[in-house]
Amino acid sequence: MRTWINMLAASIALCASFISSGLQVDAAEGPNVIFILADDMGYGDVGALNPESKIKTPNLDALARGGMVFTDAHSSSSVCTPTRYGVLTGRYNWRTKLQNG
Repeated sequence: MRTWINMLAASIALCASFISSGLQVDAAEGPNVIFILADDMGYGDVGALNPESKIKTPNLDALARGGMVFTDAHSSSSVCTPTRYGVLTGRYNWRTKLQNG
C-alpha cells in the first residue's frame, strides 16, 4: 500500500512539473543558424568572399552582409558523400562500417 501511495505522489509531482514548465515562456531566443552545404563550390565562388567572382550570388551575399560568416572549414574527404555522412551522423567518414559504395 505504501509503495502505491509513493508511486501516486511521484506521478502527481511529475505531472505538475510538466504542466508548470509548459506555462513558462523563455524571453531569450536562441541564435538563428543557417548551415549551407554546397557541392563543388569553391571559396572564391561567392561574391561576398570574392568581389571578382564570375558567379552572381546576391542572396548569399545578403546573408553574409547581415550575419556572421564562417570561413575556416575543412573537409576530411574530397567528395560530398563522406561530408554529408559526417554532418548527418556527427561521425568521421572513416568510422563508418560501410566500405563499399
